Amino acid sequence: MLPVGAHAPEFQLPDLGGTQRTLVGIVANGPALVAFFKVSCPVCQYTFPFLERLHQGAGTVQIVAISQDKAGATEEFCREFGVTFTTLLDDPKNYAVSNAFAIANVPSLFLIEADGSVSASESGFSRRILETVGERAGVSVFLPGESVPESRPG
Repeated sequence: MLPVGAHAPEFQLPDLGGTQRTLVGIVANGPALVAFFKVSCPVCQYTFPFLERLHQGAGTVQIVAISQDKAGATEEFCREFGVTFTTLLDDPKNYAVSNAFAIANVPSLFLIEADGSVSASESGFSRRILETVGERAGVSVFLPGESVPESRPG
């Protein structure tokens, strides 16, 4: 998995509407938390509503998902879990972008700065990385009294 301090590899992937998006274009608008996932992954299903809270807070950090599934299954996942942030599609034939980021499990989360450097990376659900991004974005990710574990392996 790409470590903190690494430079994130450039990519070009389609979003669910078919528009091609690049990493350079995404981070030109500021840092982005990039989350790789599969629709069948229970830990992804647990994590994505928290990512949506970050997104809805309209903070200074963008949330971008990269699905390892086909468009139809990904669209259904987004509907079911209330995902409204940008979702891109890695090609399930070769997972070129997933492989470039050297991920072994999903979800895998990378905080990528405007210069392309990775400032945080975690595999699985991580309360710490979500709190860190939330603080930076000025968004409360977890509700008062909400019982949330420190981590869940992917």
